[in-house]
Amino acid sequence: MEIRLLTRDELSSALELVWKVFCEYEAVNYTETSKQVFYDAIHSKEYLDMLTAYGAFDGDEPVGIIASRNEGSHIALFFVEGAYHRQGIGRMLWETMLENSTADIITVHSSLYASEVYKRLGFKQTGEETTDGGIVYIPMEYHHFMDISGYKESMTGLIRKDMKDLKEFR
Repeated sequence: MEIRLLTRDELSSALELVWKVFCEYEAVNYTETSKQVFYDAIHSKEYLDMLTAYGAFDGDEPVGIIASRNEGSHIALFFVEGAYHRQGIGRMLWETMLENSTADIITVHSSLYASEVYKRLGFKQTGEETTDGGIVYIPMEYHHFMDISGYKESMTGLIRKDMKDLKEFR
């Protein structure tokens, strides 16, 4: 499996994959109008020009794509061909994007279908299910730094245990 930065031509070609996977897994939650809104967005030159995209290739065939905007701070597209689900391709795409992002916080408007995938990648839900322009999503964030929120408490517990062991040893 090869993961690489997509050229503009490759990104345009990958839209067929995006649309196919969208229709197969996500479109069930969309009205015909909102499906058209999504289709129009992914075929807008202005929209595509804002994206930095990476593709996963099995030989010459694109089987996955992740695209971000705002200097890597927002995931705009993330799709993997159904036959390639649960094989680590999404994680490879995500890690490639993450390695090339300078953002401390990365956001995504997750589809209902993909929210569990994002949670497995370390994203946290930041709000309730929302509909905007007919597009249904769950706002989520990934903090691109080490989470040390429980560090002090766990270290305090370890120190106490060590001190108790030391007293028992004496």
